[in-house]
Parts: sequence; C-alpha cells; structure tokens
Amino acid sequence: MKRVLRPQNRATLKAVTTEERLYKLEGIVEGVMATLPGQVSSLEQRTELLRQELRAEIAELRQEMAGLRQELKAEIAGLRQEVKAEIADLHQEMAGLRQEVEAKIAGLRQKVEAEIAGLRQEVKDEIADLRQETAGLRQEIKAEINTALNRLMLYFTALAAALAVLTFLR
Repeated sequence: MKRVLRPQNRATLKAVTTEERLYKLEGIVEGVMATLPGQVSSLEQRTELLRQELRAEIAELRQEMAGLRQELKAEIAGLRQEVKAEIADLHQEMAGLRQEVEAKIAGLRQKVEAEIAGLRQEVKDEIADLRQETAGLRQEIKAEINTALNRLMLYFTALAAALAVLTFLR
C-alpha cells in the first residue's frame, strides 16, 4: 500500500536519517523472517495433505476404473453370449425356412410335372385323334378318288363305245 505524503510529512521524512531507515527496514525484515518459516511449514503441510488427498483420490479412481473395467468385460461377455445365441437361433430358423422352401419347391415341381404329364397325355390323345381322323379322311379321299376314277373310266369306256359305234356306222 502506497502512503501519500503530505507536505508536512515530507519535511519530517527528510529529517529521518538513513540509519533510522535501515533500522526500520531491519525490523520489518526480521518480522517477516520470523513469520516466514511458520508460513512455509504450514504451506508444506497443506501441500503434503493435498498430495495425500490426491493420492487417495487417484487410488479410488483406479479402483473405480478397475471395477468399471470388470463390469464392462462382464457386460461385453454377456452381450457376446446373447449375440451368439441370437445367431444360433437365426441359423436354426433359416434351416427351417430352407426346408419349408425346399418342400414347397418339391411340391410345386410335382404339381408342374403332373400338369406336364397331363398335358403330354392330352397332346398325345389329340395327336392320336388327329391321326385317326387323318386316316379316316385319307380313306374317304381314296374312296372319292376311286369313285371319281371309276366314273372317269366309265365315261372313257362309254366314249370309246360311242366312238366305236360311230366308227361302225360310218
């Protein structure tokens, strides 16, 4: 704190000798030196207490962290087991679904094969019917052609006879 000197104090201050000033300063220094070791040791004690508190806090934090690590490891192990169980369940479910799909495909394949066999038989029957019909038509056509040829032969025979009669008549 700075002291403001009034004009009358300045005059008094000039009257104080250097020796008196040194004496006052020595007293101040001795007073400070007398209280300083107590304050330093008090500060050292506080620092040591703070160190001990920090060490205790650090030890507690380490223990807490170790506990948390253990909990985390246990939780991870539990989750890992759950995931493995879920995966196993999914594999079983997929195997069941695969069997269902394969059974449905086999059923559909049988139905399709039965349909194809039925259609094949229908086509064969149709072809057989068409062959019979064609054979019948051939017989009819042959009969018609034979009838037409027989008529033609009769016409030619009649023509030949008419020509023969004309030849004789001439």
